[in-house]
Amino acid sequence: MAGGQERILRRRIRSVQSTKKITRAMELIAATRVVRAQERATAARPYAEEITNVILDLAEAGAEVSHPLLRRTEPVRRTAFVVITSDRGLCGAYNSSVIRAAEREVMAAQTEGSDYSLILVGKKAESYFRFRNYRIDRAFAGMTDRPTFEDARAVAEAVATPFEAEEIDRVELIYTRFLSVGSQRVVVRRFLPLQAVAGDDSEGDLRATYDFEPSPEGIIETLLPRYVEARLFAALLDAAASEHAARQRAMKSATDNAEELIVKLTREMNRARQDAITTEIMEIVGGAEALAQDRGPLDALEPPAAMPDPVVAVRSQP
Repeated sequence: MAGGQERILRRRIRSVQSTKKITRAMELIAATRVVRAQERATAARPYAEEITNVILDLAEAGAEVSHPLLRRTEPVRRTAFVVITSDRGLCGAYNSSVIRAAEREVMAAQTEGSDYSLILVGKKAESYFRFRNYRIDRAFAGMTDRPTFEDARAVAEAVATPFEAEEIDRVELIYTRFLSVGSQRVVVRRFLPLQAVAGDDSEGDLRATYDFEPSPEGIIETLLPRYVEARLFAALLDAAASEHAARQRAMKSATDNAEELIVKLTREMNRARQDAITTEIMEIVGGAEALAQDRGPLDALEPPAAMPDPVVAVRSQP
């Protein structure tokens, strides 16, 4: 029995060691990808924030533009939620955190009497909401690992077109903002109509007075479509960097757990081996004692009697 247990533990240890190699490799891959994704997100963020600031400056300068992307409707009849998750798993609570935040926002909108529209980026969000019978208007996949500006443009078109057609009155953007390799935060931001973004470094600063050429209205007409694309592109890059960072942490945790499990199983295997050796020794000792009892006590055995001296017959010579 002990020998069989030892073989089972050996197989489990080999299995855990194989899993550990996989998780370690995935951790290293995620570590290399998160560096590149962080660089891309950091490079794109200033452009998105500055284009927002320029539009706000134009609005404060008195530009009166009746652009559809600036339309404000009260009460809000329908709210669109752009939810950005990943296409793959094995990244800890990254996807579930975004999905829970999106589901809370959908329930809050329904409580306020507003209908909802879901525009999902990533297979994880699509599979979750489709399984729970939510109405999904658009779904995008294959762009979360390394998003491009063309991907952001496709999502922006899916968002801006129904907003300009007055099919939706408000757009909320739900994604994970990348702060550092060890820190990411799920954010819910008003995307359309345009408003100041909380948390930007420029918020609350005194704005300079500019002279606009050709006119504030003409500049806003040109920048607003680019604002939608730039904001979505920055959000996609932030989400990609957050995904890789979350996967790196999850795989490191899995590798550490595998090491602990290997140590635990090795101790159990050594204990089973010791039990097997002890059992064998006890069987040998028991067998020796049984043989000794069958032959009787050793001290009761007497040596055989001495043989008499041989009688030599001497035949006389004639």
